Amino acid sequence: MLATALLIALTAVWGSTFFLIRDLVRTVPPADFLAVRFTMAAVLMVAIFWRQLRALSRREVTVSLGLGACYGFAQILQTVGLAHTDASVSGFVTGTYVVLTPVFTALLLRERVPASTWYAVTLATAGLALLSLKGFSVGLGETLTLGAAALYALHIIGLGRLSTPSRAAGMSVVQMLVIAVVSVVAALPDGIVWPQGSGQWGAVVYMATAAGVLALWSQTWAQAHMPATRAAIVMTLEPVFAAGFAVALGGESLTLRMLAGGALVLAAMYTVELSGHRPSANRTEPALHHEV
Repeated sequence: MLATALLIALTAVWGSTFFLIRDLVRTVPPADFLAVRFTMAAVLMVAIFWRQLRALSRREVTVSLGLGACYGFAQILQTVGLAHTDASVSGFVTGTYVVLTPVFTALLLRERVPASTWYAVTLATAGLALLSLKGFSVGLGETLTLGAAALYALHIIGLGRLSTPSRAAGMSVVQMLVIAVVSVVAALPDGIVWPQGSGQWGAVVYMATAAGVLALWSQTWAQAHMPATRAAIVMTLEPVFAAGFAVALGGESLTLRMLAGGALVLAAMYTVELSGHRPSANRTEPALHHEV
């Protein structure tokens, strides 16, 4: 339950950043914003979790490098894709990781996905569509964003299989370092545009700390305690929180679509939580010395 609560808090933080990012990228290019945000987060994480970083084994570092690369390239694909499609469509296509996670789990890991999980996936996908879609066509932006969703799904699966509570901090540092490197490389060709003024820097600091340092550590630790598909469904609460913050702080209007979409996502999370508390669905903690 603590892991689920952490993931819910994490999605709330992520949801709170949408209207901040929307305003920030009007003056700072998205790739530059990602480079500044994740570099700041990486520096903070190294300073805070230096001892945990040094305690990692070579295998744990290698695993974390791969996970960080998945997340970093997903961020780049999502950002580039957003330049070629509507934000609402991008949000929906990104959210398809909730479908891709159980599909990849079944295909790559040869694990049986319970019927209750597929039911929850269906509810979550319908909720995401109501929250996000106002028309849909497949083009370059949608294709790139779908690639990002696939990488997010692989990242979720990898964390679920390979992270452990005792190594969560160190592994999250390595991941953040890789994400920062990928973001900086993507931003360098045109030069980096820095945020201006206290308002923009305040938003970047918030996203580097709460939505960066704390978020990645929380996800790495929480996913050591639950299956990947369950985590993916819980994280579909992100657009629900994003809509809530947009209404409360961003000046947007509350609509029936928001209410219906949010209700479906909450129903999906409730379904997966009920199935997760059945004795047969409980997850044993993975050990990195086992080949998982």
